[in-house]
Amino acid sequence: MTAHLYDPLDPKYLAPEDARGERDRTFHVCADCRICVRLCPSFRSLFRMIDEREADDHAQAVDSLTDAEHQRVVDECYQCKLCYVVCPYTPDREQEWVIDFPRLMLRSLAIEDQQGKVSRSAKLLARTDLHGKVATKAAPIVNRVNNVKFLRGVMQKTTGIAKERKLPSYARNRFSKWFRRRATRGRDAVASGAPDRGSVAVFPSCLVEYQEPAIGIALVGVYERNGIACELPEGQVCCGMPWLDAGDIGKFREHAERNVAALAPAVKDGHDVVVPQPTCGYVLKNEYADFLGTEDARLVAEHTFDGSEYLMKRHREEPLDTEFDGDVAESITWQAACHYRAQEIGPKSRDLMQLTGAKVQMVERCSAIDGTWGLRAENVEMARRVAKPLMEAVQKSDAPVVAGDCHLANTAILEGTGREPLHPLQVLARAYGIEED
Repeated sequence: MTAHLYDPLDPKYLAPEDARGERDRTFHVCADCRICVRLCPSFRSLFRMIDEREADDHAQAVDSLTDAEHQRVVDECYQCKLCYVVCPYTPDREQEWVIDFPRLMLRSLAIEDQQGKVSRSAKLLARTDLHGKVATKAAPIVNRVNNVKFLRGVMQKTTGIAKERKLPSYARNRFSKWFRRRATRGRDAVASGAPDRGSVAVFPSCLVEYQEPAIGIALVGVYERNGIACELPEGQVCCGMPWLDAGDIGKFREHAERNVAALAPAVKDGHDVVVPQPTCGYVLKNEYADFLGTEDARLVAEHTFDGSEYLMKRHREEPLDTEFDGDVAESITWQAACHYRAQEIGPKSRDLMQLTGAKVQMVERCSAIDGTWGLRAENVEMARRVAKPLMEAVQKSDAPVVAGDCHLANTAILEGTGREPLHPLQVLARAYGIEED
């Protein structure tokens, strides 16, 4: 009935009055259900504002919410997507009440952008490729600056990033540079003597490209150990999620179009796309087709896999190499990141790490980062409250290794606990004894 109102290609998508009406309808349903109250500040604030009103029923209270109170609900949503996972009223279920809360919040942000209400800093921070290209050229200096309190204070005023929050470091050598140099040396799965299981196209994400190439290097090593060659299609850029967070669907589409143009030919040539970062994997799978509406976007979405998800898929078809002669951890604490769970693929990273013989304890708690939301000064206190159960679980764990798929969440864990997580593919690479390049 109302699913079209979440469609970014619909003519009504950017109509403020129509969006307000859809929020009212959604808030009515949510106020009676409340299954999501534990998930994020948006729902807690919404239900508190409703309950504080002296009204005969929830319907009257919802109808009396002001524009400023609607704005608070939108601002406090950090797009973890988990409400969609647990919601009994999502568009993919056959029922009368059709609810897609995360998409409704994105729609509301897009309208704010049209009205000029999105902060300048949000759009500045969305330029991840520009920042990455500049910062990697002067990585040692940039990383030192990120640890100088005075300069971080200046950064907070100009970008909105809280001066007390730890930021991911930039690498001196980008992943794509490493990959190209390595390719010229002729190192591939066939040359190493591994069985030939075909090849995949890697979408490294800006976090791996500019900040943690070691994750991409581990992916290549593990895949080639199992006979899966890796290719890196030219022309890839940031997945574009930071632009959605800033409400700029035009810029998001530009990024989506460039990535689909880079990846679709590889898919048509028989390659699946593997992504080692959960947010980017979620975006390729769930946002590109809706925001572009093209066959190529749908094709890329259908053939996109999380890095661990793809390996476990191949393992079911033909077992992976389970000869581990490297550093094998006895036990691991693994954070199942929100955008990992939102893909509804199951705990594939846990299953992958268990192939080494390790006991893996799963922690399903949110880091409350979501791009830059949890890094911005106005959200820090709230983000840390949300992330407290995650930090306590990691601190209480006696496992020698902490792992997580999301590099931003891993950085938050390092800040909150002093323990530096590995990506599950790094755990496997070490277990194989693959040298860290």
